[in-house]
Amino acid sequence: MKLFSGSAHPALADSIAGYLELPAGAIDRRRFSDGEFWVKYQDNIRGSDVFLVQPTHPPAENLIELLIMADAARRSSAARITAVIPYFGYARQDRKDQPRVAITARLMANLIEAATVDRVLTMDLHTPQLQGFFNIPVDHLYSSGIFIDHFRRIAGDNLVVISPDVGGIALARAYAQRLGAGLAFIDKRRSRPNDAKGYDSEVMNVIGEVEGRVALIIDDIVDTAGTICKAAQKLRDLGCTAVHAACTHPLLSGRAVEKISDAGFEQFVVSDTIPLKDNARESGIFTVLSVAGLFGEAIKRIHVGESLSVLFT
Repeated sequence: MKLFSGSAHPALADSIAGYLELPAGAIDRRRFSDGEFWVKYQDNIRGSDVFLVQPTHPPAENLIELLIMADAARRSSAARITAVIPYFGYARQDRKDQPRVAITARLMANLIEAATVDRVLTMDLHTPQLQGFFNIPVDHLYSSGIFIDHFRRIAGDNLVVISPDVGGIALARAYAQRLGAGLAFIDKRRSRPNDAKGYDSEVMNVIGEVEGRVALIIDDIVDTAGTICKAAQKLRDLGCTAVHAACTHPLLSGRAVEKISDAGFEQFVVSDTIPLKDNARESGIFTVLSVAGLFGEAIKRIHVGESLSVLFT
């Protein structure tokens, strides 16, 4: 087994390698003067089971680097190539919801397969149905176990888990069942798809009993933070005594960190599927939980041919 890291998140790759008690493989990455990537494996990988750790968050060069790494591994006679993609970028455009738009999630799947990747290991896809876009095996991990362990101290009859939109109800229900909590969701009206200023949605109504209770908002991605911050304010207006939040992929673009800071969350917990931006790390607002152990265990089981089912429970 050989584990290599792209340049998108070497800290996570090092943590995964530490869990596996395996040194990260040596790879030489350079750029031509125009920015074009050049990759060479310094280790011999002929006949090896190769795992490439590279989330594909912006910039798009992270995806290009992963594709080049996969192609170089195939041409170096690797026996099997698994793309470990903690955050699968471009997944939010997963359907044609209006005329003349792209389905980028399918395009990303096609590109990864074209790079001769044999298997994909990822976490908390924007919609789990994206696994069907691939014609190769996809192992889909969930961060819920890590977050649930963290939030058990506030679990109980007074806790209510909140989905910030209708699409996240299944995820919120899973949290509520395991925490013994209530369940509610927010009906929102989105005025425009995404806005760096954060004015991308308007909270209209909360479905469920929240008055006098502790709220935990669960989401897979926080980008501009407009939705989650407005949700927190709406919940307080309806009588919630405290508001906690958790998300798997903290993109935190634009003024997101500033808005979250002003929103007054009791705690805002994120995972390290992508590196936390400098301003977010310096703010001291965020609690970061590592997914390295979960990915490390999944990689070990894939390598030896054991079931991953235990990781879902």
